[in-house]
This record gives sequence, C-alpha cells and structure tokens, in this order.
Amino acid sequence: MCPAPIMVLVELSLIWKLGLTVVLLGAIFLSAVARAPRRSFPSDDLRAMVISAVGLYAVGLGASLSHHEAVATLVYAFGIGVSALAVWLSRGADRREPPPRDDDPESPPPDAPVDPPELDWDAFERQLGVYSDRRQREPVLTR
Repeated sequence: MCPAPIMVLVELSLIWKLGLTVVLLGAIFLSAVARAPRRSFPSDDLRAMVISAVGLYAVGLGASLSHHEAVATLVYAFGIGVSALAVWLSRGADRREPPPRDDDPESPPPDAPVDPPELDWDAFERQLGVYSDRRQREPVLTR
C-alpha cells in the first residue's frame, strides 16, 4: 500500500523539475532573442547583478554540498534568472546619444573633405608595372 504515495511523490518531483527546467531555458532563450531594452542599463548595476548571480551560485554550491538539494535548486534557479536578466539588460542602447568616441569628448568632430583627393594615375601605373615585373619572376624553390 505504500508504493502508490511514493509514485505520486516521484511523479510530482519529476514534474516540478521539468517545469523549472522549461522556465529557466525559456528565460535564457528570451534573454538572447527578445527585443533589447530601449535604454542602456548602467554598467555598475550590471556588474552588481553578475556578482550577485555568482554569489547565488556559490550559495547553491554550499547547499548542494550540505545535501540540501531543494534549497540548492531554488538558489541556482534564481542565479540563472538574475544572469538571464543581466544579459537582456546589457543589450540595451540609448538611441538618442551618439556612440562614444575614443578621442577627446570636447574636441569638435573632424571636417569632412569637400572634394576627394586626386589620384596620380601616372605614379599608380609606374608602381603597378614595378609590382607586376616582380611577380613574373620564376619562383625560388625553398627545398
């Protein structure tokens, strides 16, 4: 008479684990393919989220090592959720601001040339002739 309640518990445990797996895989998938946020998220806050996710993984490892599997599973799940959220938030970009430049932010942008520079075709043909003469020599055997 005992095997029936045990089977129900095993089936519920399996259903719960499969459901959690589907939810976490969905969160990871959405973090990669969902439309990026319209505004960028501060990098210091993203760094804090990643550090907290690593902390959750460490707590989950401690719970796993102390044989508290249910607690470890939940803590790992929260760590994965925080990581997925951080990935999604890191994809945001402000469209109102121009992309950052490497040079001095107070310097004015360089002026665009009015006319493209003239190409010296005679010099180009001379250099091309010298190059093609070099290429037509017999190859030197190296072995």
